[in-house]
Amino acid sequence: MINSQISRRNLLGLTAGAAAAASLAACGSSGPKSTTGGSGGGSASYWSLSGPPGQPYRQAAVDRFDSANPSTKITANFFANDDYKQKIKTAIGAGQAPTMIWGWGGGGLKAYVDAGQVVDLTDWFGQNAAVKEKLLPSSFGAATVGGKIYAMPVETVQPIVLFYNKKVFEQVGVQPPQSWGDMMALVPKFKAKNIAPFSLAGQSRWTNMMWLEFLLDRTAGSDVFNNVFAGKQGSWSDPAVLDMLTKIQDLVKAGGFEKGFGSVVADQNADQALLYTGKAAMMVHGTWSYGIQKANGGTFVSSGSLGWMNFPPVEGGKGDPTNTVGNPGQYLSISSKATSAQQDIAKKFFSTTLVDDQEKAGWVKSGGVPVLANSDSLYAGDDAQFLKDISAIASKAKVFAQSWDQALSPTAADTLLDNIAKLFQLQVSPQQWVDNMNGVIGK
Repeated sequence: MINSQISRRNLLGLTAGAAAAASLAACGSSGPKSTTGGSGGGSASYWSLSGPPGQPYRQAAVDRFDSANPSTKITANFFANDDYKQKIKTAIGAGQAPTMIWGWGGGGLKAYVDAGQVVDLTDWFGQNAAVKEKLLPSSFGAATVGGKIYAMPVETVQPIVLFYNKKVFEQVGVQPPQSWGDMMALVPKFKAKNIAPFSLAGQSRWTNMMWLEFLLDRTAGSDVFNNVFAGKQGSWSDPAVLDMLTKIQDLVKAGGFEKGFGSVVADQNADQALLYTGKAAMMVHGTWSYGIQKANGGTFVSSGSLGWMNFPPVEGGKGDPTNTVGNPGQYLSISSKATSAQQDIAKKFFSTTLVDDQEKAGWVKSGGVPVLANSDSLYAGDDAQFLKDISAIASKAKVFAQSWDQALSPTAADTLLDNIAKLFQLQVSPQQWVDNMNGVIGK
């Protein structure tokens, strides 16, 4: 069971992430053709992400609910990650929110709360204590805004880790890195064998962000981003930020990523394919990548060729090497525009299907650590070691920080992602990056 502590940074990020989730909330009858159920007074709508490893288990939950409740169907639609983020914003802006809003909590959810777009679930959880007890306490931080709960934690705990291809390491005759210095030292060794040291889907921007999150934490600890989140002016001017940005550009200049990484899109999983085909040695990515590699990589995972670890420490850094970043869970909010009947369907979905044994077993089968408590006994078979290790990373982290783009407001997050892309393409200097980001603190 995961009992990771939530730092002030995480609590803030969770409140902030709520805004993003809120924007996701709105989709009515417009949009793509649904994959399940129909529309009408007896149905509720639900939008979420497509593709492996999650879609089959999201669909299975909807199917179970519909089977058990034939008069109250849920209509489900699924989209690729980046496409979803755009469509949900458009739908909410048009006043066509789905009944259930899938998101990452934090800053996005807070924006929804501030705009009155999602339902306060605090009293509902108070009246349904048995439901809350089935969920990891650590997952509620990103669902909470101003001390009130606005989302149901669902699916899995997803820290970011460093994946590596064991066969490639054996081929080159090197060991997995134990520090930032080791990582940099490995770059020329892999390049000499025409292997990309690190795979990166740079066009998606949030993939680049994971590098900055870890490097800043390992260099400075969590205080710097806490100050940013709290709206303290000039927080990005901390010397540790310039150090972190310089290190990233040093890695880019050294050829640390595959050629053309800036045009690679995460939704197509090309970055993961580079790792499991041996064209890249390492990849910093979320633990959901395990399920994708298992589904698409042939025998790569089952043969034991995939390795993983928490991001290594930085020499002389102040950050605790047990810290992690990522998603403490995923979240479903209920649109405030939904009818009472639709809200009741959503709440029944929350209190029955999303906390049943099949839901827990499904997410374990996907290669994920569920937000549902007491899942440890299900960690068996080929995935057992991965699940145990990820559970340990999450539970032992002194700080489990939420991803920056979900912790910050949508306005600040857009500026952040834009400047991160420019940083990796060497289009802005570290100082320019700092100046640009200081300009949106608190916005």
